[in-house]
Amino acid sequence: MPTPFTSAAGAGWSLENTYAALPPLFHKPAQPGAVREPRLVIFNRPLAAALGLNAEILIQAESAALFAGNVLPEGSEPIAQAYAGHQFGHFTTLGDGRAILLGEQITPDGRRFDLQLKGPGLTAFSRGGDGRAGLGPMLREYIISEAMHALRIPTTRSLAVALTGETVLRQQPLEGAVLTRVAASHLRVGTFEWCAARGEKADLKTLADYTIARHFPDLAKAENPHLSLLEAVIARQATLITQWQLVGFIHGVMNTDNISIGGATIDYGPCAFMNEYDPATVFSSIDHHGRYAYANQPHIAQWNLARLAEALLPLLHGDETQALNLANEAIHRFAGQYETQLMEGMRRKLGVFNAEPGDAALIQDLLGWMHQQQADFTNTFRQLSLGLSASTMAPGNPAFASWHEAWSARRTRQVETLTESTSLMQSTNPAFIPRNHLVEEALSAAAGRHDFSVMEQLLAVLAAPYDYSQENPDYQNPPAPGSCDYQTFCGT
Repeated sequence: MPTPFTSAAGAGWSLENTYAALPPLFHKPAQPGAVREPRLVIFNRPLAAALGLNAEILIQAESAALFAGNVLPEGSEPIAQAYAGHQFGHFTTLGDGRAILLGEQITPDGRRFDLQLKGPGLTAFSRGGDGRAGLGPMLREYIISEAMHALRIPTTRSLAVALTGETVLRQQPLEGAVLTRVAASHLRVGTFEWCAARGEKADLKTLADYTIARHFPDLAKAENPHLSLLEAVIARQATLITQWQLVGFIHGVMNTDNISIGGATIDYGPCAFMNEYDPATVFSSIDHHGRYAYANQPHIAQWNLARLAEALLPLLHGDETQALNLANEAIHRFAGQYETQLMEGMRRKLGVFNAEPGDAALIQDLLGWMHQQQADFTNTFRQLSLGLSASTMAPGNPAFASWHEAWSARRTRQVETLTESTSLMQSTNPAFIPRNHLVEEALSAAAGRHDFSVMEQLLAVLAAPYDYSQENPDYQNPPAPGSCDYQTFCGT
């Protein structure tokens, strides 16, 4: 059994365990399994500082034992959280099969963040698995989650990755590793589904009230706080999915257990960023029918939110019919919220501040041309943000030249100057994203030969995704056409 961290003095730990104080329905005690040779391989200093932790203490060699699960931070009450989920549309009871919540770190400014170990060994919910994780998938989550944070998209974050000195058996042997994940919480749609399936109305109210207190405290005094909770979660998901679509991010496995109640991106398994613009793009090796394709993400988000509404029905109104009507009205508002925000976001990507009736057609014409020409999603908007001419971007292409002329005229029909328009575009359209082939190169170097320099260089670039002050083709260019048929995997 892990022991409290003996070097805790001065490390900055300030842990509380409010989730562990919820009824036993929602969690089980858990203890990380001791590993043979813990070694810290990457540590997030800026995140540590934001959490109020002392990086100088936590990067010492003996601290690797903490990030691998051999010892616990002072004040930790480790648990595995219970939840269910609709996985590819099919309901399943789940729970943290390879994750352990250490507690909630209270930051110097009073914010609360979960600290979770991913890959520390068996829990009560492991369902025949080993509870372990491989180095490559954990480093992948580190890269993508930190890139998403830099893109200003709500996300879990990664504090550290530690080697275990042990082998994990998957399709092939992998070097074992543990990720320390940081989240505003790990409350999921699936948490409410679990409660609705296994608990009583009193348990559901306890969970909903806890969620309101943690994520939406202003709703506690609402006329119908639980309906307001549903509406608030819907609004946050509409914003989050909009942000994904605007940068070409594809989550890959939008099961309800991967949908955060707090509105953050969570669980980076088969995710990736789109290169060539194609609404049907799928990266997940197990998504054979495109359920979680890029274009389907808004529809799946609404479907998932409907599952949350179903779970909350007993709290929405005493009359079942009235409760169902309230839930339906809330769910149906998602599409309008998403479409409004997407249109606003696309206008920003084109440097447009005001609204005109023809904007939707202007946007669709560009996307249609990009799809037809297999144009790179990120680089097309980056090139527009740089002010490149139509003849430079698409020489000899009259369709694009015509669109470019219409877009240029559109930018003049607003009070803001072209300089202000360009500034808006460059603050909205990233110059750098975690290109799939670059991520794989970094993972190959790190997991294959313990060369972390490639990953560190990539992370440095991704930390400033809107930096237009430099040209860096090595990090901006997509892979050569036809060079790879890219797939991602869950890593379980």
